[in-house]
Amino acid sequence: MKTLFEHRSIRRYTGEPVDDNILETIVAAAVRASTVGGMQLYSFVVTTDKDMLDKLSPLHFGQIASMGAPVAVTVCCDVHRFSRWCQASGATPSYHNMLWYVNGTIDAMLAAQNMILEAEHLGLGACILGTTLYNAEEICTLLSLPEGVIPVTSVVIGHPAENPPLVERLPIEAVVHRNVYHDYTDQQILDLWSEKESLDYVKQLVEQNNTRNLAEIFTTKRYPQKGNVTFTKKYMDTLRKQGFIKE
Repeated sequence: MKTLFEHRSIRRYTGEPVDDNILETIVAAAVRASTVGGMQLYSFVVTTDKDMLDKLSPLHFGQIASMGAPVAVTVCCDVHRFSRWCQASGATPSYHNMLWYVNGTIDAMLAAQNMILEAEHLGLGACILGTTLYNAEEICTLLSLPEGVIPVTSVVIGHPAENPPLVERLPIEAVVHRNVYHDYTDQQILDLWSEKESLDYVKQLVEQNNTRNLAEIFTTKRYPQKGNVTFTKKYMDTLRKQGFIKE
């Protein structure tokens, strides 16, 4: 529980290697995550080689977390391995489709969360890289991912060189609905975000970005429509290439 409530993303690392035995323990914790049907529809490509880390870095836009960590784990949805097992056993699989992409993605993200928690429990730092989705096709090529395997996120792990403050979260009432979903009024929505928007660093961000509020930073700076449309199309094309969408 202490690890859960003290979770923070680490983006600066000392560069000290992670011991292989510790890394093995982290992966062992990851595979204990819940998984649909006991199928474990995920694979981890663990990268520690400096040359490979250098090749991965630009695919994550060279962000600090991807450049400084000694370990990068590309977490993949993988229906390939289970399908191969079915075929080798004389059974006919049908998992190269969108439903099983979603199942595999859920499996992969649950395992990734276990990985992060165990790394933090052992005194290491970790960070999720959302940029994995943006250049999934290039990552598939670099890591030689076969049809039925596609990256969904990456986890970088290392010895932390920082101890950032905990990032605030929305109040519990913002995310909990009793029995059915209760939609919000505009005022309720604004009230739920009011504490976050009152923080000094958020006010500074708004001023630096010359926007009216935090919402505009998200919609015009961080995740604007043009980028959303472009990268959605690109990822959908990769899903087709990896065999999850067959038309």
